[in-house]
Amino acid sequence: MYSFMGGGLFCAGVGNVLLIVSTATDYWMQYRHSSNYMHQGLWRYCTLSKCFIQTDGIGKAVSKTQSNGCCPSLLRAAYWDATKAFMILSLLACFFGIIVGIMAFIHSSYFVRFDKTFTAGTLFFVSCFFVLLAMAIYTGATVNYYGRRYTSWRFSWSYIIGWVAVMLMFFSGIFYMCAYRMHECPRSTNSR
Repeated sequence: MYSFMGGGLFCAGVGNVLLIVSTATDYWMQYRHSSNYMHQGLWRYCTLSKCFIQTDGIGKAVSKTQSNGCCPSLLRAAYWDATKAFMILSLLACFFGIIVGIMAFIHSSYFVRFDKTFTAGTLFFVSCFFVLLAMAIYTGATVNYYGRRYTSWRFSWSYIIGWVAVMLMFFSGIFYMCAYRMHECPRSTNSR
């Protein structure tokens, strides 16, 4: 049981670090624009010499939307906001899962009412689900928008780290659920 919990904590710890790096860095995508290579993350986009906050064009997009209908910049901002929100929720779920997972090693009478291994596993699955949603939204929006406008673009290392974090969160949940099943099986056989 403790080996599964240890493996789950290791995967969750590495996954949490990868989630932080993926969320904070500016290399989700790289593309060529006017013979310059640019890269962007969730928070800003950069040229070779300068970086700009991702929401710089939203004010202009709102004024254009009011005058002539829907604007792609505004829709892209909504996709980025949804991706940011799900990445932050995933980080929070993973962080609380790690805390509960560590508490599962400690046998304390204060937390007898709920099973800490099951709760940690559930939080890791929730974190996996949130980061999976974030990655799916970003992938769909990017392929739909940049795939039509630029011929030379590609996903970059921050994006790939996000997908690795999905797998690590999933395995963390699996490990903790296996530990929960191992912990529950002796109880059910002893109660007979």
